[in-house]
Amino acid sequence: MAHELLQNAPLRTKALSMIPSISSRFPRFLLSTALAIGTLATLGSAPEASAQVAAAATPSAPAAENASAPIRELYNALRSAQTTGSTAQKRVAILSPAVDKAFDLEAILRRSVGYRYDGLSSADKARLVASFRQFTVARYASSFKPGTGAVFTLLPQTRPNPSGGQIVDTTIGGGSDAPTPINYVMTQGATGWRATDVLLNAHISQVAAQRADFSSALAKGGASALADLLDSKTARFLRD
Repeated sequence: MAHELLQNAPLRTKALSMIPSISSRFPRFLLSTALAIGTLATLGSAPEASAQVAAAATPSAPAAENASAPIRELYNALRSAQTTGSTAQKRVAILSPAVDKAFDLEAILRRSVGYRYDGLSSADKARLVASFRQFTVARYASSFKPGTGAVFTLLPQTRPNPSGGQIVDTTIGGGSDAPTPINYVMTQGATGWRATDVLLNAHISQVAAQRADFSSALAKGGASALADLLDSKTARFLRD
């Protein structure tokens, strides 16, 4: 599996950037390094999970459309960034509203930080959420710029997530590269449907993949150290 996923490196690296990691090298070696240190979570691989998916009711057309809408808007923004975003700041302006609508960034951050999150002060949480948002937008702006040539496809129907919500199945490809599955775990809240995790190849979790990086930074210097690290990565991503 690792050999297949690491073929066609350029576009697969772009697809991997849909799963933001703090480490700049982590996306390229996601399988080889993360499997070795045990940071990946999988969904749908256990027989009982597959049975749950098969048994779950097919969502109604309006429900499927509503769950897919934020990801459709995100992909439209990425297409626009690839064609009209001549500078990093222009791409940030294009992508920021779509990222805010597509992701529940605080939920993703909370799950990535783990048990430490609830013990943080309100000020630390606010700074971390702001830094994580800027980091997420900047990573997209760095990865999907004019000349990237990525092609984004959404499957027309969502499917139930065994633990609740819906999964929006998509692919990212381009040129001669085989499309890479990128799936979004969508949760419905007060503001509508937003992604609370992103899965590469249907089972590699963004939350789990970045948990080790987050934990390491927090252990070394607390919330400030993690926010500083996110901010430094953001600045690097925004250098055109």
